[in-house]
Amino acid sequence: MKASFVSLALAAIVAAVPLSAHHSFAAEFDREAPIKVTGTVAKIEWTNPHIWIYVDVKEAEGKVITWAFQGGPPAYLTRAGWNKTDLKQGDTVTVQGFKAKDGSYHAAGGAVTLPDGRRMFALQIQGVPQPGVSSDFRALPAKQQF
Repeated sequence: MKASFVSLALAAIVAAVPLSAHHSFAAEFDREAPIKVTGTVAKIEWTNPHIWIYVDVKEAEGKVITWAFQGGPPAYLTRAGWNKTDLKQGDTVTVQGFKAKDGSYHAAGGAVTLPDGRRMFALQIQGVPQPGVSSDFRALPAKQQF
């Protein structure tokens, strides 16, 4: 009986760890702080649990800032039509998303315009323009459902 209880308690703890490790969009990103940048892909990490796209963006003063955009899981992106070779280091891309709440150069990546003009979606985020929806990024209602 005691062994069964210990096994059950251990199984519950192990099952809860992935749930506590995952975070919500609202905990990390600010839906009221949209961002749209164009720059050069510095690095891509196509790994679980989220891909990362690092984009070097030149500011007006000439300083280069590297933005880190978090995307969805590779399996989700593959089902959505992405291929990990669609984006390469050195490519020029435009990324739309939402800034991190901590003020860092980290954001949730939403719409990504590839060098060939295709628009892909790195995350399914409310408020990021989807195909057939207004292209005025800042004009979209924050609670628009897709």
